[in-house]
Amino acid sequence: MNVYVLLGAAIIFEVIGTMLLPASQNFTRVLPSIILLFAYTISFYCLAIVSQKLPLSIVYASWSGVGVFAVAILSFFFYKQILNWQTVIGLVLVVVGVTIINVFKTPV
Repeated sequence: MNVYVLLGAAIIFEVIGTMLLPASQNFTRVLPSIILLFAYTISFYCLAIVSQKLPLSIVYASWSGVGVFAVAILSFFFYKQILNWQTVIGLVLVVVGVTIINVFKTPV
């Protein structure tokens, strides 16, 4: 399987887990808590596989950077959290940073 597909899966499952943190209400609600733990487990499993194929710095920067961006955007829509202009600029810089890291990485 393509390593970037696995990285994408790791990011998606991490975002799902993170988005369910408020819904789990400190792990007192069973269904969101189970899905959250399952999502994080799948995310870390995919991340472990990807880390064997790509440099860890690339993997972690991509996983965390895209994850932070996605959670911030989804929180705006699902949890009505405010994104001020400073936050938007910071998110753009995160995406630019992850892009630069991936474009200029050394081949493995």
